[in-house]
Amino acid sequence: MTQNSNYYSSQNSFLVAVDCVIFGFKDNEIRLLVHKRAFEPALGGLSLMGGFVSENESVQQAAIRVLSNLTGLENIFMEQVAFYGEINRDPGARVISCAFYALIDISAHDESLLVQNNAFWVNINKSPELIFDHHQMVEDALKILRNKAAIQPIGFNLMPDKFTLPQLQSLYESIYDQPLDKRNFRKKMQSMDFLVKLKEVDKSSSKKGAFYYRFK
Repeated sequence: MTQNSNYYSSQNSFLVAVDCVIFGFKDNEIRLLVHKRAFEPALGGLSLMGGFVSENESVQQAAIRVLSNLTGLENIFMEQVAFYGEINRDPGARVISCAFYALIDISAHDESLLVQNNAFWVNINKSPELIFDHHQMVEDALKILRNKAAIQPIGFNLMPDKFTLPQLQSLYESIYDQPLDKRNFRKKMQSMDFLVKLKEVDKSSSKKGAFYYRFK
């Protein structure tokens, strides 16, 4: 027992952090939540939301804590992206970070919490330079999102409770950053069998209007 204890204590210790790639959807564009870093290194630089893992929590629990404190939301869709452990990735110390990506409905979060954290949304396709390796985290998260959106109703986490098919198509076009054929898109969505058509019609964009749908 003593030998095992000495073995662990003789090893190097590192800091473990979580970084959250938080995606939202508004005005027909995918947005990324960033904030201005309030301490060195990279003081004032744009950063993903994150923090260090406490002794009494897992990396996933740490990410949930960061998201809850930032948005005021519970049960947010979240998945692990990858671990990032390059030796000099953080000039402040040797830090190994586990990145998660999360999808939230922008209209549902507590905006006052973002103000408190000096956080704001940016267009994912016009995102400014991020600190450290955060840009790589975003790129890796986008790849996962695009792969999953093709086979799972993952995008609905970005939508309000009810939406039209044109709105849904706009979301997917933003995810893939390219236009999609209207007929083929609707055919694919209906074949996946996770939409429920409502009787309510949205007439804000045309006289004929478009039926609202919700996620089954």
